[in-house]
Amino acid sequence: MGAEETNRRGSILNVAFEPLTVADGVHLIATQGNGVVVEQEEGLVLVDAGPGGELTERAIADVRRLSDRPVRAIVYSHGHIGYNAGVAQWRSHAADRGEPQPVTVGQHNVLRRFERYERTRGLQLMLNSWQFPRTSREALEAGLSIPPPDLTFDDSYLLDDADHPVEVFAAPSETDDAIGLWLPRQRILYAGPAVINGFPNIGTPQRIQRFTTRWIETLEKMCRRRASYLVPEFGPVVTGEEAVRVRLVSTIDALQWLVDEVLSRLNRGMTDVEIIHDLPDPGPRFDHPHLQANYGSPDYVVRDLAREHFGWWMSRNPTDLHPAHPDRVGAAVLDAVDPDRVLDRARALIGEGDDQMALHVLDLVALAPGDTPAIDEARRLKAQCCDRLAGECSIFVSRSLYRGSARLLRSGRTRWSQAPDGLDHLDG
Repeated sequence: MGAEETNRRGSILNVAFEPLTVADGVHLIATQGNGVVVEQEEGLVLVDAGPGGELTERAIADVRRLSDRPVRAIVYSHGHIGYNAGVAQWRSHAADRGEPQPVTVGQHNVLRRFERYERTRGLQLMLNSWQFPRTSREALEAGLSIPPPDLTFDDSYLLDDADHPVEVFAAPSETDDAIGLWLPRQRILYAGPAVINGFPNIGTPQRIQRFTTRWIETLEKMCRRRASYLVPEFGPVVTGEEAVRVRLVSTIDALQWLVDEVLSRLNRGMTDVEIIHDLPDPGPRFDHPHLQANYGSPDYVVRDLAREHFGWWMSRNPTDLHPAHPDRVGAAVLDAVDPDRVLDRARALIGEGDDQMALHVLDLVALAPGDTPAIDEARRLKAQCCDRLAGECSIFVSRSLYRGSARLLRSGRTRWSQAPDGLDHLDG
């Protein structure tokens, strides 16, 4: 892969690229991330079918530019929505060509994930509309329509071939059903979501726990493969055994440092927020292009570690043990403060550029029920702060949530339950 291609694909979640050849018979195409295509005698092995629609049609066309062989197997990189919503199109493609249907392969835990997604379908649509606000509800609905794999495994599964044997192995990281791919002859390692083009996606605000130590263990197992090529889920291929080692070891070191520092402070009774503000300078540990906080974030990891080792009462505030309804709380607080003084203080903080502190102050008024002029102004200012924080934030997920919150506030609402159909319906 040339320098121009590496630079062009340097941004997080960049999925638009031309097919690339990593080694003889091993290629990358754009699916929902880096889709791996391996040419075997019996047919092609493909990682991820893509999100469906035009993107999967493009992936099919890209594969046909590389090879005319049938698709032997489609491997699910992990169970997150969208990555394999395009399976039906690949099956239709095989039928049109008069070929056998490709077998779909996934780690066994993906079955439980798909069951959970079906039971929480409304929640999944809602949280994904917040995290990916540019994606239509129709596309999000389609992304949940992923057929369970035909074949599942626990630890590993071999798709054998004389020249390009492929070992699919369990690699829990972002999900407990994530996989890695190992091509021993070419020494190519596909790391799936364990490696992205940014800080590991642990502890993201709207997802269940991702267990930092488990992620470290997966990276350590990958490191022992001594790969010559490392294919991340997103971003350019890492080439050369030493470069691959540095990529994996530096990530392990950054995560292990966070584990050690967080546990030390949990043992001293600190909350997650206290820990975030008490962490020492990590020195050069995070000074790598692949550890930029553009999707994942060290702050997120702190929150996930705190959840892993402590219960839900992270604030340690007795007020939160058996709280009153938010509307009653908001009304009582508003009755106890001078709204004009609150608004004046918030405006002063905004003028000083301290939007985060302004949010804390504005909540004294903005969270109250009703639509008095003071409440409306507090929500307007809070939305303004959210927009400014979004503009300053490098982390994709936080940026999306700030902007979604601003839209919610401008619609006169403060809680998701007041907009159960998601962001698409706020402006209607």
